Amino acid sequence: MGQCPAVWSDVASTLQTAFAGCNDDARAALRAPFHDCVNGACDGSLVLGGECTRSENAGLEPYCDKISTWATQFDVGTADTIQFAQAVALAVCPGGPRIRALVGRQDSSTPAPEGIVPDPSDSVASILATFAAVGLSTTDVVALVGAHSTAKQFFDDPSQAGASLDSTPDAWDINFYGQTLAGTAPYTLESDKKMSTDLTTAVQWLDFSLNQAGWAAAFTSAMDKFTVTGNDVSILADCSSVLPGAAKIRREAMKAPIGERVFSRRIET
Repeated sequence: MGQCPAVWSDVASTLQTAFAGCNDDARAALRAPFHDCVNGACDGSLVLGGECTRSENAGLEPYCDKISTWATQFDVGTADTIQFAQAVALAVCPGGPRIRALVGRQDSSTPAPEGIVPDPSDSVASILATFAAVGLSTTDVVALVGAHSTAKQFFDDPSQAGASLDSTPDAWDINFYGQTLAGTAPYTLESDKKMSTDLTTAVQWLDFSLNQAGWAAAFTSAMDKFTVTGNDVSILADCSSVLPGAAKIRREAMKAPIGERVFSRRIET
């Protein structure tokens, strides 16, 4: 991998301020990469191809404008900005895991086919098949759905616009899994309810509802694969070191006993 261009340190600083408090922009930053990558390539077409105006991406349009502004301001790729912003948002939101922040993707202004982004009314089998097409396993999908830990819904039921999908939308935690399963979340998408009880996903769902560390590890593994969909990882540069808190994690890793340092480095990268 190549060396991280210095400009990404400035991007990280700007985004850290923009996402302070795990706010609505941070939530959009967590959501946008799913919509850019699930179509077969993390290529920025969500913004550059005008996909943000589609109903399947409802609510992302204002954030897409911000992505465009940041990419222009710092003269960096749009696809990279979408993915890098998610890594920053995860670092900013309390409890968020650290994923790799790779840059160097190819941008595309060619719109992806419409109708691929999963809908809350879709069956579990359909959702799993959509993600399997980009190389993700059932465990990967159940882990990634946990991003709803910080989510709020506005369009599934407009009469309850702004309702969160668990009781702690400002923190990255496993309440989403347990509350969805128990029916105690402020709001639950039909697809999430189905996934919490479907025979193919229920065991993994229950496991994550009881295991924050296990979920964090599974989410990180899945997202590290997902965010490079359609790209050659060998030509990308790793900018994980400029994410908020990266320096602190490195210092803590070096203080750890030798036998624990490998695990610490894995968390960082």
